[in-house]
Amino acid sequence: MSLNDPQWGNRGGDDGGGRRPNQGPPDLEQLWRDLNRRLSGIFDRKRAGGGGDRGEGGGGSRPPVQFNPKFLGGGIGLLLVLVVVVWLASGFYIVDASQRGLVLQFGRYKESTESGLRWRLPYPIQAHELVNVSGVRTLEIGYRGSEKNKVLKEALMLTDDENIINIQFAVQYILKDPVEYIFNNRHPDDAVMQVAETSIREIVGKNRMDFVLYEGREQIAVNASKLMQEILDRYKTGILISKVTMQNAQPPEQVQAAFDDAVKASQDRERQKNEGQAYANDVIPKARGTAARLIEEAEGYKQRVIATAEGDASRFRQINVEYAKAPEVTRSRMYLETMQQVYSNTSKVFIDSKGQGNLLYLPLDKLMQAAGAVAASPAGGSPELPVAARTSPAISNEVPPQVVEKTEARSRETLRQRDREAR
Repeated sequence: MSLNDPQWGNRGGDDGGGRRPNQGPPDLEQLWRDLNRRLSGIFDRKRAGGGGDRGEGGGGSRPPVQFNPKFLGGGIGLLLVLVVVVWLASGFYIVDASQRGLVLQFGRYKESTESGLRWRLPYPIQAHELVNVSGVRTLEIGYRGSEKNKVLKEALMLTDDENIINIQFAVQYILKDPVEYIFNNRHPDDAVMQVAETSIREIVGKNRMDFVLYEGREQIAVNASKLMQEILDRYKTGILISKVTMQNAQPPEQVQAAFDDAVKASQDRERQKNEGQAYANDVIPKARGTAARLIEEAEGYKQRVIATAEGDASRFRQINVEYAKAPEVTRSRMYLETMQQVYSNTSKVFIDSKGQGNLLYLPLDKLMQAAGAVAASPAGGSPELPVAARTSPAISNEVPPQVVEKTEARSRETLRQRDREAR
């Protein structure tokens, strides 16, 4: 079949609806007629009869329905009812247990609703917003996600001693008033970030670098939390700061090597100071003890000398009194005591050769005991008696060994002379 044939694609009879088979979709007029017929059948309880409404011939095909304004009015009414029902149903909303619902009437806050199924007037009269009031929000300053992903614009800060440090910290906060959080600030989360950065910079700028890096990290976090809460309450943001955590605090990477050297030098200085303090703690108490001992010994020597001098003076006064009473007797006694003291310091035995009698008595047992005591004294380590403590041989009958040897030799010589005279 040629494509130029005027009947090509248009063959076959009508389908009773005003269109031929294989002619494409029906036109809009036919669709409108079918809709009106069906809507009018629902509202008017009328349906077309079997043979009266349909043509007798044509193999059961339906005649086209004429346009009727009554049918049109019934369809629009049903459509309006459906639209109203859907519009009213759009006012239902659900509030979770962790949320609060804020109802707005013509854009102005009207009320807050608790958890559960709620209803409000549909849009555009009323609208609602759901705000999570129990969830903890976390804000990262100086880094994003990991400490390696640094944001130097936020992390670099200046200390009181004009040093630059890199600080990374996290802020956790919750909502205490959802109304203030939604309506008093346009971007409350950005406000929290700016407030946190401002607070940290203010606190770090008032402290030295060593305090920020080491012993003052916890104190800085506590002070920053208080200052942030004061600023947020002043702006009525409805936010409650729960915790501020210092993640990392260190000098910039560009000066890390120099900073490590300074830290090592500081540690060496502290170590040497501790060693010097330990040495001082060991030497100073000993020196103080020695000084105290010397002072006590000097004080004892002083008291002893004074007491000796006072005793000698008292003894002299007493002797003077006795000398005034009996000068000759006192003079003889003093001479004898002096000679006894002098002879007690020598190891010689004096014998009066002019004395009568050939028998010489020497206390050999006492002399041997004295010799043994002198020989045992160096071996036993006992200290030598002072001169003043030694007793006279005439009194104690103790003679050193040299005197004993001389005496024995002299006794043997005397015996030999007696034997010669007897012959």
